Amino acid sequence: MSQFADRRVFLASTTLLMGAAYMPGCAKGQTETKRFAIALHGGAGQSPKEDTAGAVMVSLGKALDIGVDVLKQGGTSLDAVEQVIQFLEDDPLFNAGRGAVFNAAGQHELDASIMDGKTLGCGGVAGVRTVQHPISLARLVMEKTEHVLLATDGAEKFADEMGEKIVRVKNSWFSTKKRQEELEKAQKAAKNKQANIHSTDLYHSTVGCVALDSHGNLAAGTSTGGRTNKNYGRVGDSPIIGAGTYANNATCAVSGTGLGEQYIRHAVGFNISARMAYLKQPLKDAVHEVLYKTLDPDDGGLIAVSSVGTIEMDYTTAGMARAAADSTGFREVKIGR
Repeated sequence: MSQFADRRVFLASTTLLMGAAYMPGCAKGQTETKRFAIALHGGAGQSPKEDTAGAVMVSLGKALDIGVDVLKQGGTSLDAVEQVIQFLEDDPLFNAGRGAVFNAAGQHELDASIMDGKTLGCGGVAGVRTVQHPISLARLVMEKTEHVLLATDGAEKFADEMGEKIVRVKNSWFSTKKRQEELEKAQKAAKNKQANIHSTDLYHSTVGCVALDSHGNLAAGTSTGGRTNKNYGRVGDSPIIGAGTYANNATCAVSGTGLGEQYIRHAVGFNISARMAYLKQPLKDAVHEVLYKTLDPDDGGLIAVSSVGTIEMDYTTAGMARAAADSTGFREVKIGR
Protein backbone atom coordinates (compact mmCIF):
# COMPACT_ATOMS: atom_id res chain seq x y z
CA MET A 1 0.00 0.00 0.00
CA SER A 2 1.41 3.44 -0.94
CA GLN A 3 1.94 6.21 1.58
CA PHE A 4 -0.97 8.09 -0.08
CA ALA A 5 -3.28 5.10 0.41
CA ASP A 6 -2.11 4.82 4.01
CA ARG A 7 -2.95 8.49 4.52
CA ARG A 8 -6.45 8.06 3.03
CA VAL A 9 -7.16 5.14 5.40
CA PHE A 10 -5.88 7.16 8.35
CA LEU A 11 -8.02 10.18 7.47
CA ALA A 12 -11.12 8.03 6.95
CA SER A 13 -10.61 6.34 10.31
CA THR A 14 -10.08 9.67 12.03
CA THR A 15 -13.27 11.05 10.49
CA LEU A 16 -15.28 8.07 11.70
CA LEU A 17 -13.90 8.45 15.22
CA MET A 18 -14.68 12.16 15.27
CA GLY A 19 -18.20 11.47 14.02
CA ALA A 20 -18.75 8.99 16.83
CA ALA A 21 -17.52 11.49 19.39
CA TYR A 22 -19.65 14.36 18.19
CA MET A 23 -22.99 14.07 16.43
CA PRO A 24 -25.46 16.69 15.17
CA GLY A 25 -27.79 17.86 17.91
CA CYS A 26 -25.25 17.32 20.67
CA ALA A 27 -25.99 19.47 23.70
CA LYS A 28 -23.16 21.68 24.91
CA GLY A 29 -20.60 19.58 26.74
CA GLN A 30 -22.21 16.30 25.65
CA THR A 31 -19.84 14.18 23.56
CA GLU A 32 -21.21 10.65 23.70
CA THR A 33 -24.39 9.17 22.31
CA LYS A 34 -26.58 7.07 24.60
CA ARG A 35 -26.91 3.47 23.43
CA PHE A 36 -30.68 3.84 23.25
CA ALA A 37 -33.46 6.19 24.35
CA ILE A 38 -37.24 6.00 24.09
CA ALA A 39 -40.26 8.13 24.96
CA LEU A 40 -43.98 7.59 24.52
CA HIS A 41 -47.18 9.49 25.18
CA GLY A 42 -50.81 8.67 25.79
CA GLY A 43 -52.25 12.08 25.03
CA ALA A 44 -52.28 15.67 26.25
CA GLY A 45 -55.14 17.68 27.76
CA GLN A 46 -56.69 17.37 31.15
CA SER A 47 -54.99 14.64 33.19
CA PRO A 48 -56.98 11.38 33.35
CA LYS A 49 -59.57 11.28 36.13
CA GLU A 50 -58.58 9.67 39.42
CA ASP A 51 -60.52 6.49 38.70
CA THR A 52 -58.46 5.82 35.56
CA ALA A 53 -55.14 7.55 36.32
CA GLY A 54 -53.68 4.48 37.98
CA ALA A 55 -54.62 2.24 35.08
CA VAL A 56 -53.15 4.72 32.59
CA MET A 57 -49.87 4.75 34.52
CA VAL A 58 -49.72 0.96 34.56
CA SER A 59 -50.40 0.75 30.83
CA LEU A 60 -47.77 3.36 30.02
CA GLY A 61 -45.26 1.41 32.09
CA LYS A 62 -46.03 -1.82 30.24
CA ALA A 63 -45.74 -0.08 26.88
CA LEU A 64 -42.42 1.43 27.92
CA ASP A 65 -41.10 -1.99 28.95
CA ILE A 66 -42.03 -3.38 25.53
CA GLY A 67 -40.00 -0.70 23.77
CA VAL A 68 -37.04 -0.96 26.15
CA ASP A 69 -36.88 -4.74 25.69
CA VAL A 70 -36.71 -4.33 21.91
CA LEU A 71 -33.93 -1.74 22.17
CA LYS A 72 -31.95 -3.60 24.84
CA GLN A 73 -31.76 -6.61 22.55
CA GLY A 74 -30.34 -4.51 19.73
CA GLY A 75 -33.65 -4.16 17.90
CA THR A 76 -34.45 -1.25 15.64
CA SER A 77 -36.14 1.98 16.64
CA LEU A 78 -38.83 1.27 14.03
CA ASP A 79 -39.68 -2.06 15.65
CA ALA A 80 -39.75 -0.48 19.11
CA VAL A 81 -42.05 2.32 17.96
CA GLU A 82 -44.41 -0.04 16.15
CA GLN A 83 -44.67 -2.55 19.00
CA VAL A 84 -45.24 0.13 21.65
CA ILE A 85 -48.01 1.74 19.61
CA GLN A 86 -49.61 -1.62 18.80
CA PHE A 87 -49.91 -2.26 22.54
CA LEU A 88 -51.48 1.15 23.15
CA GLU A 89 -53.84 0.74 20.20
CA ASP A 90 -55.28 -2.34 21.92
CA ASP A 91 -55.83 -0.55 25.24
CA PRO A 92 -59.30 1.09 25.44
CA LEU A 93 -57.92 3.69 27.86
CA PHE A 94 -56.47 5.54 24.89
CA ASN A 95 -57.89 7.20 21.78
CA ALA A 96 -56.22 4.91 19.26
CA GLY A 97 -57.50 1.56 17.99
CA ARG A 98 -59.88 0.05 20.53
CA GLY A 99 -61.23 2.95 22.56
CA ALA A 100 -61.05 5.41 19.66
CA VAL A 101 -63.50 8.31 19.78
CA PHE A 102 -66.61 8.51 17.60
CA ASN A 103 -67.00 10.92 14.71
CA ALA A 104 -70.22 12.90 14.09
CA ALA A 105 -71.66 9.98 12.14
CA GLY A 106 -71.22 7.62 15.07
CA GLN A 107 -68.31 5.74 13.49
CA HIS A 108 -64.57 5.37 14.05
CA GLU A 109 -62.00 6.70 11.58
CA LEU A 110 -58.41 5.99 12.56
CA ASP A 111 -55.19 7.76 11.56
CA ALA A 112 -51.53 6.79 12.03
CA SER A 113 -48.04 7.39 10.65
CA ILE A 114 -44.47 6.21 11.14
CA MET A 115 -41.10 7.58 10.00
CA ASP A 116 -37.57 6.20 9.69
CA GLY A 117 -34.96 8.80 10.63
CA LYS A 118 -32.19 7.00 8.75
CA THR A 119 -33.78 7.07 5.30
CA LEU A 120 -36.58 9.62 5.80
CA GLY A 121 -38.87 6.85 4.65
CA CYS A 122 -42.37 7.32 5.97
CA GLY A 123 -45.90 6.04 5.71
CA GLY A 124 -49.33 7.04 6.92
CA VAL A 125 -52.97 6.01 6.79
CA ALA A 126 -56.02 8.18 7.35
CA GLY A 127 -59.67 7.37 7.93
CA VAL A 128 -59.24 3.58 8.17
CA ARG A 129 -62.21 1.75 9.65
CA THR A 130 -61.41 -1.97 9.96
CA VAL A 131 -57.69 -2.15 10.76
CA GLN A 132 -56.86 -3.27 14.30
CA HIS A 133 -53.39 -1.73 14.22
CA PRO A 134 -53.25 1.35 11.97
CA ILE A 135 -49.58 1.89 12.88
CA SER A 136 -48.68 -1.42 11.22
CA LEU A 137 -50.58 -0.53 8.06
CA ALA A 138 -48.76 2.81 8.02
CA ARG A 139 -45.43 0.98 8.18
CA LEU A 140 -46.46 -1.21 5.25
CA VAL A 141 -47.34 1.91 3.25
CA MET A 142 -43.76 3.02 3.88
CA GLU A 143 -42.17 -0.32 3.03
CA LYS A 144 -44.42 -1.78 0.33
CA THR A 145 -45.54 1.21 -1.74
CA GLU A 146 -44.08 4.26 -3.47
CA HIS A 147 -46.44 6.50 -1.52
CA VAL A 148 -46.46 8.25 1.84
CA LEU A 149 -50.17 8.49 2.69
CA LEU A 150 -53.17 6.33 1.84
CA ALA A 151 -56.66 7.31 2.96
CA THR A 152 -60.13 5.85 3.56
CA ASP A 153 -61.22 3.28 0.92
CA GLY A 154 -57.78 3.28 -0.70
CA ALA A 155 -56.13 2.45 2.62
CA GLU A 156 -58.73 -0.25 3.26
CA LYS A 157 -58.05 -1.78 -0.17
CA PHE A 158 -54.32 -1.73 0.53
CA ALA A 159 -55.02 -3.55 3.81
CA ASP A 160 -56.90 -6.18 1.78
CA GLU A 161 -53.83 -6.62 -0.41
CA MET A 162 -51.58 -7.11 2.62
CA GLY A 163 -53.62 -10.13 3.66
CA GLU A 164 -52.63 -11.81 6.94
CA LYS A 165 -50.05 -9.13 7.70
CA ILE A 166 -52.91 -6.87 8.80
CA VAL A 167 -55.53 -7.94 11.36
CA ARG A 168 -59.04 -6.78 10.45
CA VAL A 169 -61.96 -6.12 12.79
CA LYS A 170 -65.47 -4.72 12.57
CA ASN A 171 -65.78 -0.98 13.14
CA SER A 172 -67.81 -1.70 16.26
CA TRP A 173 -64.76 -3.45 17.76
CA PHE A 174 -63.26 -0.03 18.49
CA SER A 175 -66.35 1.14 20.43
CA THR A 176 -66.50 1.56 24.20
CA LYS A 177 -69.25 2.80 26.48
CA LYS A 178 -67.06 5.67 27.65
CA ARG A 179 -66.54 6.98 24.11
CA GLN A 180 -70.25 6.64 23.32
CA GLU A 181 -71.07 8.77 26.36
CA GLU A 182 -68.50 11.36 25.28
CA LEU A 183 -70.10 11.57 21.84
CA GLU A 184 -73.59 12.03 23.27
CA LYS A 185 -72.35 14.72 25.63
CA ALA A 186 -70.49 16.55 22.87
CA GLN A 187 -73.43 16.44 20.46
CA LYS A 188 -75.84 17.65 23.11
CA ALA A 189 -73.54 20.52 24.02
CA ALA A 190 -73.09 21.47 20.38
CA LYS A 191 -76.83 21.36 19.74
CA ASN A 192 -77.56 23.57 22.72
CA LYS A 193 -74.52 25.75 22.01
CA GLN A 194 -73.55 25.42 25.66
CA ALA A 195 -69.90 24.62 25.12
CA ASN A 196 -67.14 24.13 22.62
CA ILE A 197 -67.20 20.43 21.83
CA HIS A 198 -63.44 20.50 21.45
CA SER A 199 -62.78 22.17 24.79
CA THR A 200 -59.23 21.79 26.04
CA ASP A 201 -60.44 20.37 29.37
CA LEU A 202 -60.80 17.03 27.58
CA TYR A 203 -58.15 14.32 27.74
CA HIS A 204 -56.90 13.93 24.15
CA SER A 205 -55.51 10.40 24.45
CA THR A 206 -53.71 10.07 21.13
CA VAL A 207 -50.68 7.76 21.43
CA GLY A 208 -47.17 8.10 20.09
CA CYS A 209 -43.60 6.88 20.47
CA VAL A 210 -40.11 8.07 19.52
CA ALA A 211 -36.90 6.07 19.85
CA LEU A 212 -33.15 6.04 19.24
CA ASP A 213 -31.66 2.57 18.81
CA SER A 214 -28.16 1.20 19.39
CA HIS A 215 -27.43 1.55 15.67
CA GLY A 216 -27.87 5.32 15.95
CA ASN A 217 -31.17 5.42 14.10
CA LEU A 218 -34.23 7.41 15.09
CA ALA A 219 -37.90 6.62 14.47
CA ALA A 220 -41.24 8.19 15.35
CA GLY A 221 -44.86 7.08 15.18
CA THR A 222 -48.30 8.37 16.14
CA SER A 223 -51.79 6.83 16.17
CA THR A 224 -55.21 8.31 16.97
CA GLY A 225 -58.95 8.15 16.62
CA GLY A 226 -59.04 11.92 16.21
CA ARG A 227 -61.49 14.28 17.91
CA THR A 228 -64.84 13.41 19.42
CA ASN A 229 -67.73 14.41 17.10
CA LYS A 230 -65.32 15.36 14.33
CA ASN A 231 -66.75 15.84 10.84
CA TYR A 232 -66.97 12.67 8.78
CA GLY A 233 -63.71 12.41 6.82
CA ARG A 234 -61.76 14.82 9.01
CA VAL A 235 -58.02 14.14 9.11
CA GLY A 236 -55.78 15.54 11.84
CA ASP A 237 -52.02 15.81 12.25
CA SER A 238 -51.24 12.25 13.36
CA PRO A 239 -50.93 10.78 9.83
CA ILE A 240 -49.26 13.91 8.43
CA ILE A 241 -45.48 13.62 8.20
CA GLY A 242 -43.86 16.83 9.40
CA ALA A 243 -46.87 17.77 11.55
CA GLY A 244 -47.68 15.10 14.16
CA THR A 245 -44.80 12.79 13.27
CA TYR A 246 -41.23 13.42 12.13
CA ALA A 247 -37.82 11.72 12.40
CA ASN A 248 -34.40 12.61 10.98
CA ASN A 249 -31.16 11.04 12.18
CA ALA A 250 -29.41 14.40 11.85
CA THR A 251 -31.66 16.04 14.44
CA CYS A 252 -34.52 14.34 16.30
CA ALA A 253 -37.70 12.28 16.31
CA VAL A 254 -41.02 13.88 17.32
CA SER A 255 -44.59 12.73 18.05
CA GLY A 256 -47.29 15.24 18.92
CA THR A 257 -50.65 15.18 20.69
CA GLY A 258 -53.28 17.88 20.88
CA LEU A 259 -55.28 20.02 18.47
CA GLY A 260 -54.26 18.53 15.14
CA GLU A 261 -55.23 21.48 13.00
CA GLN A 262 -52.70 23.62 14.86
CA TYR A 263 -49.95 21.03 14.49
CA ILE A 264 -50.60 20.92 10.74
CA ARG A 265 -50.65 24.71 10.35
CA HIS A 266 -47.28 25.04 12.06
CA ALA A 267 -45.62 21.84 10.78
CA VAL A 268 -44.69 21.13 14.38
CA GLY A 269 -42.55 18.02 13.92
CA PHE A 270 -40.48 19.45 11.08
CA ASN A 271 -40.36 22.86 12.74
CA ILE A 272 -38.52 21.42 15.74
CA SER A 273 -36.10 19.51 13.50
CA ALA A 274 -35.47 22.59 11.36
CA ARG A 275 -34.66 24.70 14.40
CA MET A 276 -32.03 22.17 15.40
CA ALA A 277 -30.61 21.92 11.88
CA TYR A 278 -30.64 25.56 10.81
CA LEU A 279 -30.56 27.56 14.05
CA LYS A 280 -28.42 24.98 15.88
CA GLN A 281 -30.83 25.04 18.81
CA PRO A 282 -30.59 22.22 21.36
CA LEU A 283 -33.66 19.96 21.40
CA LYS A 284 -34.95 21.49 24.64
CA ASP A 285 -34.89 25.02 23.22
CA ALA A 286 -36.48 23.96 19.92
CA VAL A 287 -39.33 22.19 21.72
CA HIS A 288 -39.91 25.17 24.01
CA GLU A 289 -39.99 27.67 21.14
CA VAL A 290 -42.59 25.67 19.22
CA LEU A 291 -44.83 24.75 22.15
CA TYR A 292 -44.80 28.10 23.95
CA LYS A 293 -44.20 30.67 21.20
CA THR A 294 -45.46 29.15 17.95
CA LEU A 295 -48.53 27.26 19.21
CA ASP A 296 -51.27 28.74 21.35
CA PRO A 297 -51.72 27.93 25.05
CA ASP A 298 -53.49 24.59 25.61
CA ASP A 299 -52.86 23.38 22.04
CA GLY A 300 -51.18 20.23 23.31
CA GLY A 301 -47.82 18.61 23.88
CA LEU A 302 -45.17 16.40 22.33
CA ILE A 303 -42.37 13.96 22.97
CA ALA A 304 -38.98 14.08 21.25
CA VAL A 305 -35.60 12.38 21.34
CA SER A 306 -32.44 13.76 19.74
CA SER A 307 -29.75 12.00 17.74
CA VAL A 308 -27.66 11.66 20.92
CA GLY A 309 -30.50 10.39 23.09
CA THR A 310 -31.64 13.61 24.78
CA ILE A 311 -35.31 13.20 25.73
CA GLU A 312 -37.86 16.02 25.93
CA MET A 313 -41.51 15.63 26.98
CA ASP A 314 -43.41 18.89 27.35
CA TYR A 315 -46.95 20.26 27.06
CA THR A 316 -49.00 23.41 27.60
CA THR A 317 -52.19 21.62 28.64
CA ALA A 318 -53.14 20.60 32.18
CA GLY A 319 -51.39 17.27 31.76
CA MET A 320 -49.89 14.72 29.39
CA ALA A 321 -49.62 10.98 29.92
CA ARG A 322 -46.02 10.07 29.12
CA ALA A 323 -43.12 7.73 29.83
CA ALA A 324 -39.44 7.51 28.93
CA ALA A 325 -36.29 5.50 29.50
CA ASP A 326 -32.72 5.22 28.22
CA SER A 327 -29.66 3.01 28.46
CA THR A 328 -28.25 4.87 31.48
CA GLY A 329 -31.02 3.41 33.67
CA PHE A 330 -33.28 6.46 33.56
CA ARG A 331 -36.97 5.53 33.68
CA GLU A 332 -40.02 7.77 34.19
CA VAL A 333 -43.77 7.38 33.96
CA LYS A 334 -45.89 10.48 34.63
CA ILE A 335 -49.26 12.11 33.95
CA GLY A 336 -49.06 15.61 35.46
CA ARG A 337 -46.20 17.90 36.37
